[in-house]
Amino acid sequence: MFTLNASTTTAARELKMETPNFAIFILTHGRPDNVITYHTLRKSGYTGSIYLICDDEDKTLFEYQIKYKNQVIVFSKQTYQNKFDIMDNFEGNKVIVYARNACYDIARLLGLDYFFEYEDDYKSLMHRFVDGPTLGYTPITRMNEVCQAFIECLKNTGSTAIAMAQGGDFIGGAASFDSVQYKRKAMNSFVFKVNQNAADDCIFIGRMNDDVNTYLTQGKVGKIFCQIANIMLTQMQTQSNVGGNTEMYKTMGTYVKSFYSVMAAPSCCKVSMLITTHPRIHHKIEWNKAVPKIMHERHKKLTKQGKLSRSNANVSQQP
Repeated sequence: MFTLNASTTTAARELKMETPNFAIFILTHGRPDNVITYHTLRKSGYTGSIYLICDDEDKTLFEYQIKYKNQVIVFSKQTYQNKFDIMDNFEGNKVIVYARNACYDIARLLGLDYFFEYEDDYKSLMHRFVDGPTLGYTPITRMNEVCQAFIECLKNTGSTAIAMAQGGDFIGGAASFDSVQYKRKAMNSFVFKVNQNAADDCIFIGRMNDDVNTYLTQGKVGKIFCQIANIMLTQMQTQSNVGGNTEMYKTMGTYVKSFYSVMAAPSCCKVSMLITTHPRIHHKIEWNKAVPKIMHERHKKLTKQGKLSRSNANVSQQP
């Protein structure tokens, strides 16, 4: 299933940071000389374990292994061929969803408690905050502490996954910052708790838009996915970087990509036009129809007889 050697598993034990034990996985394909995220993490002060998750069909695999040595972990795509819903009958498997679904097994094999799952094209990591009438930012220089904070947030909220924000989440500037600090979405970057029982793993679905498909289908049954706006990543422009998912995007386009999420959750997701400097087709989610909004029972009001009042009988239906 996986290609690991003794030095890899030893490194996992020697390089592990303070409890909880975790590592960062970078999912990568066809870019051995351009794993931008790796260098961004080190520049941002991260000193812990990093593993490059590569598939056994990557023609550049040997170059990865020469350059990154025991930090490369190889999984077999065939092993995961029928373990998730690809959501179409197209041929080919040159998409990231296979790597996403291999990460839990790899984390268990390495003996980790938590793992961060990143893509390979992050140009920068930064703090975002309101600075007077505008949104300010500073580069992250203590990434170890950021990772610890994300794990604490995951534990304290009972979330399935916590993600960083992306540039598009800040449209509207400082005036909208309060409304975007926490969103019920999680795209691109994730932190997960390692389950001992594989049946509890978060399984990604769909050839394209797998992250959106997953937080929608998992979210509607009560699992919590969210992002924190105070920490943001920036990426290379879509389709500008050779390798990865670029070939699939160029072949199928953003319309097809977005429609996977419509198939996954047609009751709350549709295809729409994302209005930016360069308008493009994108998915649009109606969140009032997407996830449960259940208040804790400590907020219920009782009658004098100790019964739930009529006005609170449908409290689970309220935002």
